[in-house]
Amino acid sequence: MSWMPDNDPVLGDPKSCDALDLVIVPRTRDLGDGFAVRRALPHGKRQMVGPFIFFDHFGPVQFVSGKGMDVRPHPHIGLATVTYLFDGAIMHRDSEGNVQEIAPGAMNLMTAGRGIAHSERTPDAQRASGQKMLGLQSWIALPAGSEEIAPSFQHYAAGDLPMISERDFTARVIAGSAFGIASPVSMVSPWFYTEVTAAEGASVPLDPDHEERAIYVVDGEVEIANERYEGPRLLIFRPGDRITVKALRPTRMMFLGGDALEGPRHIWWNFVSSSKERIEQAKQDWKTGRFAAVPQEHEFIPLPE
Repeated sequence: MSWMPDNDPVLGDPKSCDALDLVIVPRTRDLGDGFAVRRALPHGKRQMVGPFIFFDHFGPVQFVSGKGMDVRPHPHIGLATVTYLFDGAIMHRDSEGNVQEIAPGAMNLMTAGRGIAHSERTPDAQRASGQKMLGLQSWIALPAGSEEIAPSFQHYAAGDLPMISERDFTARVIAGSAFGIASPVSMVSPWFYTEVTAAEGASVPLDPDHEERAIYVVDGEVEIANERYEGPRLLIFRPGDRITVKALRPTRMMFLGGDALEGPRHIWWNFVSSSKERIEQAKQDWKTGRFAAVPQEHEFIPLPE
């Protein structure tokens, strides 16, 4: 996915529980053909939660036969992307030669480091038949000592990720650790990401051990300290407080966060860096074709002017 700045909405929640630091109402953008994107991060009042610097919620959208998503090759530096689907499929291709169909529940972590280009398209079979798509894409800003590491790609099928199943909720640990279990995904800084599906009336604890924490309510409604929040909402919590989330109806949500980075980041288009000069270099590298090409692709997204 690509990013450019946009105005933040006025928050719709007049008050929150003491443990809540900020409630973000994602701003909605229509990218065409009914493809809706809700963007929670970055926000005017909060750049990051842990290393999460970008959080996009796309869909639900129904593509008819012959139509699909086509995000042409574009570059990244200084970050890792996480694409996570609830419905549909995306074909990932990148300049390191990785080709991977992304399916619901799978973990796909592309670490850009010093630079990578990739495309995201609807696979041929799903384009022919049409498909419903719903998912999330996040960017993880890399710590200062790792911003220029070699690019890489990790893929774990849904069945390879650890899950817990309680009487009234399930949780899949996508990255990091939660509920006493750990994901096999390798990371260069401490962060966590967990999908939680809760039945009406379920009470789910949010681990207090992580430095920065948030819950993204994808759909449904929750109650925290007698306050109610409908999805979509990003609820950001203060460190250390013990949080219990009660589902008021069937709810799907993401628990996320991690250690805060050593400082803020500059973000321009698809580039993230602690250095403005590094971003200027990346602009010129993309404009002049110095990024490696994505195999099997013959077009690209030009540098915004």
